Amino acid sequence: MFLCYFSEMPNSSYPEDEALRRHPDDHPARDPGDTVLLLSNKYFDRVKGAQLFSERFDQYRLAEAVGFDGVMTNEHHTAPFCMQTRCNITSAVAAAITDRVKILQLGNPLPLWENPVQLAEEIAMLDLISGGRIIAGMVRGGGTEQLANNFNPVFNRDRFVEAHDLIVKTWTQPGPFRWEGDNYQVRVVNPWVLPLQQPHPRIWVPGVTSKESIVFAAEHGYPYVCLSTTLEKTKQIWELYDQVAQQVGFTAGPEHRGYLMRCHVADDEETARRNAREFTWMQGEFTGVGKSVWTAPTAYSTWEARQARVQHARYQDSFDLQVANGTIIYGTPDQVIVKIRRWLQETRPGMLMLWGSDGHVSQRDSMRCVELLGTAVLPAVREIGAELGLLDPFECHAPVSVASPQPV
Repeated sequence: MFLCYFSEMPNSSYPEDEALRRHPDDHPARDPGDTVLLLSNKYFDRVKGAQLFSERFDQYRLAEAVGFDGVMTNEHHTAPFCMQTRCNITSAVAAAITDRVKILQLGNPLPLWENPVQLAEEIAMLDLISGGRIIAGMVRGGGTEQLANNFNPVFNRDRFVEAHDLIVKTWTQPGPFRWEGDNYQVRVVNPWVLPLQQPHPRIWVPGVTSKESIVFAAEHGYPYVCLSTTLEKTKQIWELYDQVAQQVGFTAGPEHRGYLMRCHVADDEETARRNAREFTWMQGEFTGVGKSVWTAPTAYSTWEARQARVQHARYQDSFDLQVANGTIIYGTPDQVIVKIRRWLQETRPGMLMLWGSDGHVSQRDSMRCVELLGTAVLPAVREIGAELGLLDPFECHAPVSVASPQPV
């Protein structure tokens, strides 16, 4: 199995009482409690922000030391729940402070790039300086990302697909060539920085309930990573993925299945439960909410996908409900191992990303969580994975890739 550590790197230092009340100078569209998009950045604590970055990278160093196979990076914009504003910057730091772990980008929001060739260059540079450790996760970006970066959400999926095709062609076809597409026109494609991995870094696709994203991943043979979906929904995702895989000519297995699990481990159950409650911090139980018209703006996705996203959000309202359905896991190492075994048996992923802490969990408790995961949980999970035959992509064949239309 491929076992990876993740931190959302939130900025939880802002005064929540200010977020929960309304001020005369607030943007008229912001309601009390909204922190996504319109909470004023005058509440950003620069000193604390620097400290939080340092602490999260210490967690990544420790994750490598205790035996994780990878560390995961991502990006979001204009919200306190994530301070990673550029996936490639976080990945560059991770490459510099580690020697062995893969750097899993989940991921770069392709539609936000005006020049995908430059993104291809940046990922290639990261792959070179990391010694071929980059996994190039590609995402559409959340709804608020479109608004924060001044992009029309109507064109989000079209831009995603075309940017993907251009990036893959940039990595695999010698230049110079010209690209004339519907969304991107590039006179000369001929970068002199190409990835170390051949034909290119592995591409993984993360997501929640979007049918279109699942189909896209399966059509290209890319692993799909479920982001904390329920057990029932996860099984439905794999059923659809497997169907599409058969249609395009391959049989999907654990090497195509990933899962991001919110999992906090402590020396005692009481501490673990208290810290695990912080996973609801960015869901709005404390603060950290945004209007649905921001998170899922009109035309950002199909009506079916939008309804599925609403249903996915419903189970997040209650901490106890999320614990009951297994989307938040906490406990001592022995308790957590039992819960992880269930997920592995029923959903059979070859890649498991463990999101250890969120919100206001102290650095001491976060580091202890990483330590316990590495020394006590990962060895047991590897044994379970071997018992169940849960091979990851690096233990299997080269990545499957289905050709896409290539503008010239």
